[in-house]
Amino acid sequence: MSMPFYVAPEQMMKDRADYARKGIARGRALVAMRYQDGIAIVAENASETLRKVSEIYDRIAFAGVGKYNEFDQLRVAGIRSADLKGFQYSRDDVDARSLANSYAQMLGNIFTHEMKPMEVEILVAEVGREPDADQMFHILYDGTVVDERDHAALGGDAEAIRTRLTENWSEGLDLAGVVAVGVAALSGDEREIPAGDLEVAELCRGNGRRCFHRLSEADVLALLPPS
Repeated sequence: MSMPFYVAPEQMMKDRADYARKGIARGRALVAMRYQDGIAIVAENASETLRKVSEIYDRIAFAGVGKYNEFDQLRVAGIRSADLKGFQYSRDDVDARSLANSYAQMLGNIFTHEMKPMEVEILVAEVGREPDADQMFHILYDGTVVDERDHAALGGDAEAIRTRLTENWSEGLDLAGVVAVGVAALSGDEREIPAGDLEVAELCRGNGRRCFHRLSEADVLALLPPS
């Protein structure tokens, strides 16, 4: 009788983590930043139809990097969960923290128990009625949740992008300021990202009940400094 093939649990987890990180690194990055009126999300995305940034609920946005079909499944699951909770209880009971915890459990279970982990990182952002109530939760492929305060970077080359964000972001920037900082962080010194390859959305406190607003290419061009 042949012995079954054995892999140490530590090695198995390491292999899954390496696999997920490599898949995520192949995609293009995105950043999210607080500004004086809410939260702005800037993503490098050449597609006009496959969106990385979407509305989840009244004051909540979702953003994902990595394998599109996988983070889109998570987006749809989040919308259904938020709609159900808002219908059963109250719209005010739907919050980013509980959604982030649900995503963390889902991704953690898949990472631990399934053969292939999800090759995704996601962000759940909620704009508060006051600036101090703004929230951003960065959820990794293994279910780890990172509570981001001022800005977040997801995807390929995230460490370098995060460093550039830290150097250039400051409290009190307006929308044009954070979009410029986000684009500079994504592009670095060696290249320039055209406005057509940018996906920009905001959660704005002044937008009424539904705070999410996606910016058009013309809007983005108007916000960027002249080259």
